[in-house]
Amino acid sequence: MRLLMMSLVLVGGSLGALAQTNAPAEVRTLSMQDCILMALQHNLDLQIDRYNPVFSLYALRGDYGVYDPSLFLSGQQNHNEAGSQLLGGGFFVPGSTTDDTSFNGSLGGQTPWGMTYNLQGNASDTTGQSFGVDTNGTLQARPFGNSSGSASVNVVQPLLKNLWIDSARLNIRVAKNRLQYSELALKLQIMQTVAALEQSYYDLIYDRENVVVQQKAVQLAEQLVVENKKRVEVGALAPLDEQQAEAQAASSQATLIAAKSTLAIQEHLVKQLILDKYSEWADTQLQPSETLTAPRQFFSLQDSWSKGLAQRPELLQAKLDLERAGIQLKFAYNQLYPELDVFATFGYNGSGGVFSESLGDLQTLNRPFYVAGGRITIPLPNTAARNSYKSSKASRQQAVLSVKKMERDIMVQIDNDIKQAQSSYQQVAATKAAREYAAAALDAEQKKLESGKSTTYTVLQMQRDLTTARGNEILALDNYNKALSQLSFDEGSTLQRLSINVEVK
Repeated sequence: MRLLMMSLVLVGGSLGALAQTNAPAEVRTLSMQDCILMALQHNLDLQIDRYNPVFSLYALRGDYGVYDPSLFLSGQQNHNEAGSQLLGGGFFVPGSTTDDTSFNGSLGGQTPWGMTYNLQGNASDTTGQSFGVDTNGTLQARPFGNSSGSASVNVVQPLLKNLWIDSARLNIRVAKNRLQYSELALKLQIMQTVAALEQSYYDLIYDRENVVVQQKAVQLAEQLVVENKKRVEVGALAPLDEQQAEAQAASSQATLIAAKSTLAIQEHLVKQLILDKYSEWADTQLQPSETLTAPRQFFSLQDSWSKGLAQRPELLQAKLDLERAGIQLKFAYNQLYPELDVFATFGYNGSGGVFSESLGDLQTLNRPFYVAGGRITIPLPNTAARNSYKSSKASRQQAVLSVKKMERDIMVQIDNDIKQAQSSYQQVAATKAAREYAAAALDAEQKKLESGKSTTYTVLQMQRDLTTARGNEILALDNYNKALSQLSFDEGSTLQRLSINVEVK
């Protein structure tokens, strides 16, 4: 089985060092690719999830241990002294002495096609002496000894139940299935992390540009305050107009403070995705090196559906669940059959007066023995196996429906994503035009105010409209880019689009 390791390669385009040119020491300028590479290397969720396929691989290797043969060896020495005897007439007979030496060994296991085997060998040697009285009444020692041994192989092969699948093969096939499942789970986690980072990066650009928009709003409001003060001093405006401008400046300043707070929180979110040591970057500001653009993209619903149905890790996992249910069903079906086994034993015997003679007899292979036969076991009425089969069959039907449901959901998600992306793209053009119109309207109204043909209230309203239009424009760009990212994720093409190659070795 292959040794599992995760190789994450970011292909295409030089990432280079993290740029800090023309930026203060506390500011890090990062591109999207820089952030992705850092996330692949340092994101803690990914570091944690990389272990799951390793665990699955070790579990699979452990299941193969069922085929490891078992070796058994034993030897023993027995010594026995029997008591003496006192015969009639005060005649005394000493007791007997017996020494038994025996050795046993076996090598047994199971094959991948269900056959069990056992190679056995044994040898024993018995020596000793006893005492008796012969016909002349003389006490005589009577030594005795014998040795025996055998070597044989025994095999049992199932022909029905446990023939094409048994519990060992079931566990191995399920473990292989779960290894693939864990690899897809890791790939899904990578996709989710990259997609979340991609969208957070777009939000970071938006929040930075929104701070700029609010700063411009503050500048406009403060400029109007200065101009109104001058007009009030010369009597061209009422003091109320000056107060309206000051109120707008204060409101704009509050909005700017909120925008800066939102930016700081978004920076924290990006750092959380790309760092495993947050404290080292806690006081560092992130400066995106990219800007929000609206690249024109042509959508094909059928192509996107094809990608999603072929590449989505969740759908592939659901299909693996279906495959596992099929494996379980196959096993449950096989357990319905009776146990019909054939068995055979073949070997050789040896014997002699001493140990060496019995071993020599075995070497000549002159005294074979064998056993062959068959046996059948029919459970009545096999209730457990029949209900287990029915349950497995129902589980597989449920898994089929789960796959169909996920396919439907993926198609709906992709359809929604395309419509959202198309709508966002149209909003980009509309909000850009609205911003241009608002800027022109404000410029015209300010000129009217200078000539006394407008009011401060109207100019303030125009300033608010321009700020809103600027915010809507960058928000539309943000939404469009995030919509493309979400579409890519729901198609299962995030990694391919960003040239990220995930290899499991």
